[in-house]
Amino acid sequence: MLDLDEQGQSLPEVTHAATDGEILDAYSSAVIGAVDKAGPSVVHIAVKNSQGRQGGGSGFVVASDGLIFTNSHVVSGAKTILVGLPDGQRAAARIIGEDPDSDIAVIRTDENLHVPPLALHDSKAIKRGQLAIAIGNPLGFEQTVTTGVISAIGRSLRASTGRLIDDVIQTDAALNPGNSGGPLVDSKGRVIGVNTAVILGAQGICFSVASNTALYALTQILQHGRVRRAAIGIEGQQTVVPRHVARFAGIDQEMGVRVMKVVEKSPADDGGIKSGDLIIAIDGHAVAGIDDLLRLLNHERVGHETRITVLRRGELRERFIVPVERR
Repeated sequence: MLDLDEQGQSLPEVTHAATDGEILDAYSSAVIGAVDKAGPSVVHIAVKNSQGRQGGGSGFVVASDGLIFTNSHVVSGAKTILVGLPDGQRAAARIIGEDPDSDIAVIRTDENLHVPPLALHDSKAIKRGQLAIAIGNPLGFEQTVTTGVISAIGRSLRASTGRLIDDVIQTDAALNPGNSGGPLVDSKGRVIGVNTAVILGAQGICFSVASNTALYALTQILQHGRVRRAAIGIEGQQTVVPRHVARFAGIDQEMGVRVMKVVEKSPADDGGIKSGDLIIAIDGHAVAGIDDLLRLLNHERVGHETRITVLRRGELRERFIVPVERR
């Protein structure tokens, strides 16, 4: 029935704002839909090492032939690996390759898994504030689900090897014990990260390795059995570039990497880099510390001529070397 004004004219229809219950239902529906889509492919991983110690974590299926993502720290050193799905299926698995520098591991079961593989979404497309859902399978029979938002993107996290993991997603979706290696998914159930760490005492600040980094590790592992990175054969430390030296050289860089030792017959040795040189750039990209140096020495530079810019006795010099694969 239409409302009429004093002249008998119909009044415009009033649209009421959504109630709290309706908003909650929409939020719940998004979470439930994502979990229904991704949850069946989240697995429990039980491991036993050579000393008989048992451990475990979570993972998720990315190919129906039994290819699974998890964390390196979950399966590293495992003598036996047993994968369990929510539907009760069990299968032995083996490590295809792992990369402790990014805390990513790829394992494969000895039989096909009767679940759909999860799709990895482009992590560059995610935005701060969007819904994030962390799914784990700590027991093997049902998932644990926590929700939150993307708090920050492009963070760095120190791996157990000491190397920085770049492009890490920070979220307030809590990680429960046993959830390491499980997926961080968006509202459509697409994987945007691999859950890896929680900062104790930091009120639920949790981290996931971005899906693009995980996909890069997967590609390298399938091609080479490992993630390839370059090495030039030096020992170095982060060092301040004195202001007067920087002014004399015509640069505004405040930090670099001082070469403390050059390995004999290494690429650096062959390329004329000497102890005492201050590395400030690789192929034109600034090197302000060891982390920059390691990040720039990626697989693309293995076997390819690379330009190293150094400061030697206050003068800029360029050296061309061919990095080898780091072992």
